[in-house]
Amino acid sequence: MLAQEIIRAKREGRALDETQIQHFVRGLVDGSWSEGQVAALGMAVFLRGMGRDEAVALTRAMMRSGRVLAWADMPGPVLDKHSSGGVGDKLSLMIAPMVAACGGYVPMIAGRGLGHTGGTVDKLEAIPGYTTAPAPADFDRIVRTLGCAVIGQTGDLAPADKRFYAVRDITATVESVPLITASILSKKLAAGLQGLAMDIKCGNGAFAATPEFGRELAQSIVDVAGGAGLRTRALITDMNQVLGREVGNALEVRGAIDYLTGRQPREARTHELTLALCAEMLVLGGLAPDTAAARVKLQAALDSGSAAERFAHMVAALGGPADLLEKPNTHLAAAPVVRPVPAPRAGRVVAMQTRDIGLAIVELGGGRRLPGDTLDMRVGFDRFAQLGDIVSAGEPVAFVHAADEASAQRAIEQVLDAITIDDAPAWTPAPLVMEELG
Repeated sequence: MLAQEIIRAKREGRALDETQIQHFVRGLVDGSWSEGQVAALGMAVFLRGMGRDEAVALTRAMMRSGRVLAWADMPGPVLDKHSSGGVGDKLSLMIAPMVAACGGYVPMIAGRGLGHTGGTVDKLEAIPGYTTAPAPADFDRIVRTLGCAVIGQTGDLAPADKRFYAVRDITATVESVPLITASILSKKLAAGLQGLAMDIKCGNGAFAATPEFGRELAQSIVDVAGGAGLRTRALITDMNQVLGREVGNALEVRGAIDYLTGRQPREARTHELTLALCAEMLVLGGLAPDTAAARVKLQAALDSGSAAERFAHMVAALGGPADLLEKPNTHLAAAPVVRPVPAPRAGRVVAMQTRDIGLAIVELGGGRRLPGDTLDMRVGFDRFAQLGDIVSAGEPVAFVHAADEASAQRAIEQVLDAITIDDAPAWTPAPLVMEELG
């Protein structure tokens, strides 16, 4: 079987069969497909698309290209959540221990920041000593004993996806729904899951900028996951403003700790979406009969402190400080310069260019321009105003945490350019969960 004939078939719009797809995936792993051939097939799929059966076959083949985790004799369901990426999205840090406190087992294999969006692995690496690449036996033991462990992708899980994504990233073929679907699900299937909750972000701070694209991606993930044997629910959620009041790696870890412990009032949108995604996971795993009952269990896990305790034990088991919850300021690095972003006028915050705020984090050093960049974990924003908030002239709409005065001043200007304050007398918030599928 020739690579060029497989490329030709897809270029002409024909569906690839399972044998052709397996040949391609083997070539990704053993190098028998050149970079040019991989790029050509990626472009052909980008232009011609893939049917559901093709996407299922690609997902399964990439899943089987490396190690596939098995959770034999697990006393509860193995569940996970995945987000398509947003600004201020720290939810994984809360969701894993909350679901674990309710009887689920969450082997969460997370990613790093991409473009203007933050990454869960980067946030966790703001915790001194926390290892996001434990030995497989340690990962297995921690999940079994604590109910959750959040780590980074290992090289032996879906290695075909890693190479394919790297080629797509430099050939303008990332924005292909079937290829995004296969990329996400191949890694989740390799993690040995029994249920998956998907958070498809939609809006000006999301990869899916329009409701139409968000719906297409969500439906594809639900359909292909079902075809591959993984029960999945997808929520399409609003990303037209930062999620919560903290943006930036160490600051978001602080925010997650405050959320789990309840030391600070829980920001409404963050709390609602965290409960919504956790509830879907509990229902998928048979741990609650419906989402209403699931929410009661989850709130009890927060109120009793059991979810916070799971997080603390997980951090310690993965090498972080045992007293992180009690002394976060001792362990999480703080920026030397903290400056307010003063509202230029009185009024209501009515719009936010969320992607630009994510890019401001990159400019501060909290995100990557190049894959090998070292991050400044200290930088970011906190006490960020939410849409609908009423502010006075000069009142802070956020606080910048920066490495120096010049960086802080640039970030202040970027935030002021990214928000709109108007005389709107009333405010009707957009739905946080725009649609549910699966």
